[in-house]
Amino acid sequence: MYKIIDKKILNPTVTQMDIYSPLVAKKAKAGQFIILRVDEDGERIPLTVAGTDASAGTVRIIFQTVGATTMKLNAKRAGEYISDFVGPLGCPTRTDGIKKVCVIGGGVGCAIAMPVAEEFHKLGATVVSITGFRNKNLVILEDEFAACSDSLTVMTDDGSYGRGGNVTVPLKEMLESGEKFDMIIAIGPLIMMKFVVETARPFGVPVTVSMNPIMIDGTGMCGGCRLTLNRDGRKITEFACVDGPDFNGYEIDFDEAMSRGRTYADFEKRERENTCNLLKTGGKA
Repeated sequence: MYKIIDKKILNPTVTQMDIYSPLVAKKAKAGQFIILRVDEDGERIPLTVAGTDASAGTVRIIFQTVGATTMKLNAKRAGEYISDFVGPLGCPTRTDGIKKVCVIGGGVGCAIAMPVAEEFHKLGATVVSITGFRNKNLVILEDEFAACSDSLTVMTDDGSYGRGGNVTVPLKEMLESGEKFDMIIAIGPLIMMKFVVETARPFGVPVTVSMNPIMIDGTGMCGGCRLTLNRDGRKITEFACVDGPDFNGYEIDFDEAMSRGRTYADFEKRERENTCNLLKTGGKA
């Protein structure tokens, strides 16, 4: 069992928790993830490591309440326990040789992008950050990004905070003005990452995207997180849990990934409704 040391509500749908897991806290690096189960009968879900405190033995996770399992997790309080917390899994974000990086986070994807930006900042790289949200009420981690970025642009779709528009607007302005990056790292909804890639393509800037598809075991055996990559004119299959979660954005078949992501939409909706009803009745069927 793993104790919830702290819980903080970041916005109406996003929650931050610090979980006591000293072995994971000691080993985890930016870009890696964990797989947890809320209870012994629960499903496994992957969540990116949003930060660690090795001295306290804690691992920070940030999640959006969108399905049955995240609803159960969000119902937990500080001082309570979850059943399983396994990691670190996946490959850390590559940082070698990168002196100037543009880190782009969309929505709850900022929880993944922020520790990546922090790591580059610690290594002395110039960090230009862009974050995007639907509206002002959903903005998260602004102070954290500001602390580790040489410049930060906050975008909202409706213009209620920061600049109006999506994250590709300032990115395109920077690239067209001649600003050079060794790497662009985009983390967020698949459609956002797809358009970041297309915005960067004419300028030839390398783009890394973080893929978080359906995962079950996190070791490459189940095949649930397979991705189709277009590499050197060939279609190949790799697995987000062991080969990623970071991939060359130019190689990803985003349309296939988005299609696969909708496969269990009806099932997820039904489970979410059932869980919501159980939580309202105190767990009684």
